[in-house]
This record gives sequence, structure tokens and C-alpha cells, in this order.
Amino acid sequence: MDFLNAIVALANFVIVPATAYGAQLALGALGVTLIYGILRFSNFAHGDTMAFGAMFAILFTWWFQSMGISAGPLPTALLALPFAIVITGAFLLATDRVVYRFYRQQKAKPVIFVIVSLGVMFIMNGLVRFIIGPNDQRFADGERFIISARDFKAMTGLREGLAIKTTQGITVITAVIVVAILFWFLNRTRTGKSMRAYSDNEDLALLSGINPERVVMVTWLIVAALATVAGTLYGLDKTFKPFVFLQLLLPIFAAAIVGGLGNPVGAIAGGFVVAFSEVTITYAWKKVANYVLPDALAPDGLAQLLTTDYKFAVSFAILVVVLLFRPTGLFAGKSV
Repeated sequence: MDFLNAIVALANFVIVPATAYGAQLALGALGVTLIYGILRFSNFAHGDTMAFGAMFAILFTWWFQSMGISAGPLPTALLALPFAIVITGAFLLATDRVVYRFYRQQKAKPVIFVIVSLGVMFIMNGLVRFIIGPNDQRFADGERFIISARDFKAMTGLREGLAIKTTQGITVITAVIVVAILFWFLNRTRTGKSMRAYSDNEDLALLSGINPERVVMVTWLIVAALATVAGTLYGLDKTFKPFVFLQLLLPIFAAAIVGGLGNPVGAIAGGFVVAFSEVTITYAWKKVANYVLPDALAPDGLAQLLTTDYKFAVSFAILVVVLLFRPTGLFAGKSV
């Protein structure tokens, strides 16, 4: 029985939250890896693109709530997502036309694009804080739990409860659907194949009659959708605050680089590697240890390697190790 309680505690505090967090990082890392693989630069504005998209999802959610429109037991933000994606996509297309297109025509080096993306990052961060404010914004509604800890205890008779939030379930399901659609698009549609060809060999793709501007436009629209969905899901599951997404840029880039920049499958795997590493290392293992170890070996302290304040330090450490020993990532993406 103690072993079952240990498994439930591990699932409740590590497996379930890390799976939801990993899905959010994977969606964010997919956007980063698409930009790197197709447009050939590291987009440091991606975290704030997530904040920008999530902001409009929140604004539309509040508007729907004020009119009495809801999704029943599901968050109203799901109804707001398509509108937020459209606005974010329009903004990214405008940004590309006004800013990135000039440097693309000049065939600027990737480092120039990185510096330009930093400028775009500051502008987007300022816009988000100006429009919605710098404080926490809560917009989740509907049913809070798929299953609560109290109900789980009543059903199983165990001392430990397993709570699965509705937002965690929606995050995983939505991520699976979005990833499936993305891979179908890239592998089955003519536009998707054009994007892959452009990523593999730009000159050969141009000789084949592929329109580079169309590839760029579609790429930004996909990135807008991925960023908006990832940002909104993260805000629903945890909280929305503009500066959080700036901090989230580190684990997102770590996920993309761990998996292999330019490799979509690697981005997904990297998201879960980073998420499980962060949650596992910052989790206090005392409760689980007390269930599985004899009393003489049970820890007196929290048995925590690092506090949650150092969560992003885990991402940084993973990033450094990968760059030092395997810069192409686990799935042999393009060398950083």
C-alpha cells in the first residue's frame, strides 16, 4: 500500500505537472525550431510572441465572459484562441514585412537577425505591458479539476490523492492535436513540402520554382499559431504575467537545442526532457522517500536537490552541457 501511495505522490507532483509543462515547452520549442530551420536565425522574440498571443486570448476571453459566452466545463479561452491566432499572425506578418524582410533582402548574417529579434522582443514586451499591464492576469474558468485529490482518495482508499487539473488535460490533448496537424501539414501538403525543401537547400528550392515569400509567410503564420496556443495554455495552467514569458525563453531554447535545432521531433522530445529535469530536480522527495524507505533511512529534510527558485538554472545547465558535448542535439539538428 505504501508503494502505491508513493507512485500516486510521484504522479501527482512530478509526472502530471511535468507532462503538461513539457507539452507547453514542446509547442514553444517547435516555433523556435521552425524559425531556425526555415528562416535560419534564432528568434529571441518568441517568448514575447507567446505573451502577445496569450494577451489577446485573455482580452477575447474577458469579452466573451462579459457577454455570457462560455465553453461550459472547458475554459472560455479555447473559444478565444482562433481570434488571438489571427491577430498574432497579422502582427508577425507585419513585423516581417517592416523589419525582417529588409535584412533578408540584404542577405544579412544570422547574428544580425538575432540582434533585430531582440529589438522586436523589447517592443512586443512593452506593448503587452502597456495594453494589459505588468501584473498577474487570471482568466481560467470552467471546471477546475478532471479529478480532485479528495475524489481520488474516496475511490481508491489511498492516503495520497491524485489531482488532475482541467487545464493540464487540455494542454496535453491540445498539444497532441496541434503537433499531429503540424506534421501532417509538413509531410502531406504541397506547401509543407515546399517549406521542408526550402529548409534543406534554399538555392535548389528557388531553382525548383518555390516562392520564398510564400514560404516565409506560411512559416510566420504557423509560428503565430504555435506561440499563441503555447502561451495561452501556459497562462491557463499556471499564470499570465508578461515577464514570465521572457524567462520562459531559456527553457524553450534549451528544449529546442537539446532536441536539435531545426528538427521538429527533437523540439518535442527536448521539451519533455527539460520539463522532467526541472520538475524532478526541484521536487522535494521526502514524501515519496518516506513511503518506500524504512524509517531508519527516511530523510529528515525535504530531500530536495534545488529549490524551485532555481528551476531555470536547470535549463541553463542542460543547455551548457548539450552545447559543450553535443551541439547538434539529441536528434542531430543543425549545429548551433
